[in-house]
Amino acid sequence: MRIVVAEDLYLLRDGMVRLIEAYGHQVVATATTGPETLEALLAHRPDVAVIDVRMPPSQSDEGLRAALAARARQPGLPVLILSQYVEQLYARELLADGSGAVGYLLKESVFEADQFIDALERVAAGGTAMDPAVIAKLLSNGSSNRRLERLTEREHSVLGLMAEGLSNQAIAKRLFLSDSAISKYTTSLFGKLGITDDDSNNRRVLAVLAYLNEP
Repeated sequence: MRIVVAEDLYLLRDGMVRLIEAYGHQVVATATTGPETLEALLAHRPDVAVIDVRMPPSQSDEGLRAALAARARQPGLPVLILSQYVEQLYARELLADGSGAVGYLLKESVFEADQFIDALERVAAGGTAMDPAVIAKLLSNGSSNRRLERLTEREHSVLGLMAEGLSNQAIAKRLFLSDSAISKYTTSLFGKLGITDDDSNNRRVLAVLAYLNEP
């Protein structure tokens, strides 16, 4: 894969570059500020980009804004966002266009090499990769989405793993169920959430949006 890495801390940026290259992928550009990130994304059109939320010049959400701006000009551009803390707004904004190919990991996950690369590959393939810690924090805040109340306990479990970005097969293994059983659960929860079989939308992303309390 061709990858852009945007991170202002040298040691973390260098470590990610070395890790990515050790797994056989190519880092085509690095960036240390929000404007540099946007420029690199538009110039290189990478297979996936790894972007820190907080970057110069403001050290607020420059990285996220650069990612959203790039995706507005290149719809579906795969982006994996890194954050020091869990922010519900970041996850919702990333998923808002319903096109998928987004991820949100806590920075500490970068030190789990296999997990990090797996997330990159899932996002590059058009899926989602939400850190389990992010999901847990969002759930602890509660939800006002009445549609979620219609789901059974098992459907909640399936949707939670779907939010992490796991495939039906991976969910089946995690829950010790058959692939066909997971397929039935996903079909059921899509129906209860009012998500129709429309090729113009990514149903799994829309389901995750509902899970993250999107109004």
